[in-house]
Amino acid sequence: MFELSDENNSDEIPVNVISENQTNDSHDNLTQFVTENLTVDQLENLLEKEKQKVQDYEEKIKHVLADYQNLNRKTQSDIEKGVNTKIDEFMLDFLKIYDDFVRAKQVFTESKINTEGLDSILKNMDSLLVKYSVTPIDALGEIFDPNFHEAISIITDSELDDNTITKELRKGYISHKRVIRPTLVEISKKQG
Repeated sequence: MFELSDENNSDEIPVNVISENQTNDSHDNLTQFVTENLTVDQLENLLEKEKQKVQDYEEKIKHVLADYQNLNRKTQSDIEKGVNTKIDEFMLDFLKIYDDFVRAKQVFTESKINTEGLDSILKNMDSLLVKYSVTPIDALGEIFDPNFHEAISIITDSELDDNTITKELRKGYISHKRVIRPTLVEISKKQG
């Protein structure tokens, strides 16, 4: 603590240090610059310097906190992207098997073979696709969109608008607003 003396100098406030051991850690810097006979102006200058240091530290803390929050967001985003990529890869492999079952059902149906077992399996596969938010892209009759479709053949048809999808050759799928497999399509062109 500090003790003021009784001297009546107009510009000076004499200060006597009672005990430096009584200050806490946050005031250690204060004891370094407090000496006897400091003027009010000197004390105000020192106070301003300390206020500036506090302000600088606050700014640094704000920047560190912002950096941490940005890193946290980026890490979360990277984790989500990694998980989504692995799920998409798995779903692409699963869709190949699913396509095989659909083709097998079509062949059995055309051959008038009972497809009850396949129907049950396909129903379970459809449930799995719904559970993981994988939905088919409806393309037939739509206008070709390279974000959702991949054209692999073109037919000439004067009655249809250019780039109308006339046939789906392989179903495409979307998962969580991402195309995981584009629909393979046949599109029309007018005679030119």
